[in-house]
Amino acid sequence: MNEKFLEFVPYSSVINPSFWSKVVQIKLDVDKLHECYRPIWGFFTNVDSNTYRTPLLEIDSTSFNLTCPEAVGSLYIKGHFVNKNTIESFKECDKAHILHNEGLNIWKDIISGAALDNPSLLNKFFILAFAELKKYHFYYWCLYPCISKLKLNLTSITNLKDCGSFNEQEVLNRLLEDYLKLDNNQKQFFLIKRSDLKVQTLNSCFSIKTKENILINEDDYFFCFSDPCMTDTYAGWPLRNYILFLLYYCPKLAGKSVNVISFRIHRQESQTLCDNSIIFTVRISNDIGPLEDFVNEKDSWIGWERNEKGNFGPKFSNMRGSLDPVGLTQSSAELNLKLMKWNLVPNLDLERNHSTKCLLFGAGTLGCAVSRSLMSWGVKSITLIDGGKVSFSNPVRQCLYTYEDSLKGIPKSVAAVKNLKEIYPLVDAHAFSLFVPMPGHPVGESLLKQTLETVKEVEKLVKEADVIFLLTDSRESRWLPTVLGSYYGKIVINAALGFDSYLVMRHGVRQFPGPDTIPVEENHGNGVKRISGENLGCYFCNDVTAPGDSLHNRTLDQQCTITRPGVSMIAGALAVELAISVLQHKDGGRAAAYYKTENVEVFSSDIPDESLLGIVPHSIRGFLSTFSQVLPATQRYKQCIACSDVILNEYKTRGFEFLMDIFNSSKLLEKITGIEEIYKNIPEYQSISSDEEFTD
Repeated sequence: MNEKFLEFVPYSSVINPSFWSKVVQIKLDVDKLHECYRPIWGFFTNVDSNTYRTPLLEIDSTSFNLTCPEAVGSLYIKGHFVNKNTIESFKECDKAHILHNEGLNIWKDIISGAALDNPSLLNKFFILAFAELKKYHFYYWCLYPCISKLKLNLTSITNLKDCGSFNEQEVLNRLLEDYLKLDNNQKQFFLIKRSDLKVQTLNSCFSIKTKENILINEDDYFFCFSDPCMTDTYAGWPLRNYILFLLYYCPKLAGKSVNVISFRIHRQESQTLCDNSIIFTVRISNDIGPLEDFVNEKDSWIGWERNEKGNFGPKFSNMRGSLDPVGLTQSSAELNLKLMKWNLVPNLDLERNHSTKCLLFGAGTLGCAVSRSLMSWGVKSITLIDGGKVSFSNPVRQCLYTYEDSLKGIPKSVAAVKNLKEIYPLVDAHAFSLFVPMPGHPVGESLLKQTLETVKEVEKLVKEADVIFLLTDSRESRWLPTVLGSYYGKIVINAALGFDSYLVMRHGVRQFPGPDTIPVEENHGNGVKRISGENLGCYFCNDVTAPGDSLHNRTLDQQCTITRPGVSMIAGALAVELAISVLQHKDGGRAAAYYKTENVEVFSSDIPDESLLGIVPHSIRGFLSTFSQVLPATQRYKQCIACSDVILNEYKTRGFEFLMDIFNSSKLLEKITGIEEIYKNIPEYQSISSDEEFTD
C-alpha cells in the first residue's frame, strides 16, 4: 500500500508599492552604502476571504516599524531585509548559505526556549533585494525557511465541525473566543486539550527543563496552528517548523500519530466562525535521527520562493509608474548629492543647501545658468528679479526660455520660474518683474510712487534671502543690491561677463554698524596672504568713480550680449560653486580668503580653515583666450561707494530719500565718500568707466 504524505503550500509574497517607496527613503537617508540586515514585519491571515486560496505574506511601508503593527484579522511575523548595493552582489551572494543560516536561526530559537514564549519565531521570512534607484526597478527574492526532510504520513482529513468533540456550535464559539483572546505571538501556534477543549499556549504545556515528561499522552492534545492556506487537502507552510518544535520538546512523538488542527476563520454575514478549520491526522516519521545532526545536514532547509515563471529565481518590480511621481522626482534629484556625501564628503550639510533662500538679480544668460546649478545643489528656494521680457534672441543662449516664451513676450522672471517648475516641480521659485532703480538714472515725478514701491519690494526680498546673486547687465544695476546686501549682512555673489572673460566674486560679510578699521593683510607664509571675511571688498571697492548711466545711447552692438557662448555657463557654474563653498564653510560668509603674492599656487593643503569643498577664493577672473584664471583678493575700501560705513549710515539715516538723491545724481556718491577730494589731488585724473565689460 502506497503511503500518502501531507503536502504543504508555500507563501506567495505580496509587496505593496509603499514598501518600495520606504526602501528608497531608507536607502538614501539611513543605510546609504551599508548593506544592513534590517528587521521588518510581514503579515498573513488565516481568515478565508473566498478570494485567495494560497497563503499570502503581505509587506508594506509599515513593515519597517520598530514595533509590531496592529491590524484586525492579520498575524504578524518577523523577517529581515537586505538591500544589496549592486546587481552583481545581488546575483553572486550565496543563496544556499543564506537559507541555511536563516533556518538555523529558527532552530536556535527553538532550543533556547525563545519560541516557547514567542511561537511566532517559528514563522520567519527573509528578503534579499537590489534597488536600482535611478530607474525605480526592484529585484527581490523572498525566503520562507522551513525544515525540509521531515515527512508526515497523512492518515485522514476531517472538518473540525464533523469531529465529535467539536460538533456543537457552542463549543466552536467558545473555542474561537479563547483563540481571539491570545496575543499575536501565541495565536500562530497553540494547543487544545481534549478533556476540556480549552486553548492552551505552548509555554503552559512545555518546559525547556523537563521537555520529555510534560505530554504523557499525545492523544490528549490537538496541535493547532493558524493556517494561511485555505485549500481543503493541503497544509500551510508554517506547519513544518511546528512539527520540528514538537519533536524537540516531546521526542516521543516521533513515529506517533497526532491530530493537527489547521485553524481557519471565515465570516458569514455578521458572524465570525471557525467551523471551516480542518483536522489533519498524521504520523510523524521516526527515521530522521538526532535533531541536532538533522537540522545541520546539507539541504535540510528549503524556502526560496518561485518567481512568476514557476522557477526558483528573483522577482522584478517596476515601480516607476506606481510610486508618486513627485516623490520620485525629489529622491532622484537628491540621489547624486547623497552619493557625493556617502562616498566623498561625509560632512556635507545638504540640509543647509535645502534651506538656503537665494535671490537672483537678473534672469538672463547668467540668471538661467545660476538657477539650474542651484537646483543641482539641492537649493529649493529661488527668487528671480528681472524687468525684461523674453525676446527671440534669448532661447538659444539662455537655457530657461523657449521659442513659445519669446513668441508671447513673457516677462523673463515669470518664464524662468515657470520653466524651473516644469524641470523640478518641488522648487519653491518666485518671479518679480521689476526694474531695479539705478544711480544716475533720474526718477521723474510720474515714476516716484512706482520707484518707492519697487525699492520697498527689493528691500523686503533682500531681508528674506540668505544668498544674493548679482547677475545683471550693467554696473549701476548692481549698486542698490550691493548696498542692501552689505547693510543686512548677506552673502553676495557677483558675476559679470566680457567677450571672452569673466569675473566671479563674493563680497565681504560683516556686522553693521561695527568698527570701521581695516586691518593689515596677514602673511600666511609660502607667498600666500590672508584677508578675513569681514574685510573682503565688494564689487565697487576697486572703483574710484561712481557708476553712471551706461545704458544711454547704446548702439546695436552694445545693446546685445556679445560674449562667447560658453562664458556664461562657466561663470554661472563658478558663481554657484563659490556660494555653496561659502555655505559649507564653518565661518559661512565670514570665511577668510587666501591669495598668492609670488609665483606659487594656492593649494587647499596650505589653508588651515578651508571649506569642506576646498578653498574659498575672494574672486575668480577667467580668460578663455588663454583658458586660464587667477584668484585675486582685495580688501574693502574705506571710501567705497557701495559698502563703506558712510554710505550705509546714509542709507540707515535717510532711507529712500538718500536713494532718490543717488538715483538722480550718482556724483553725490563721490562727494559723500570723499572720492571727490581725491580727484582734486590728481590734476590729470581721467574718469575711467568699465561698464562695457558687463553683459547679462
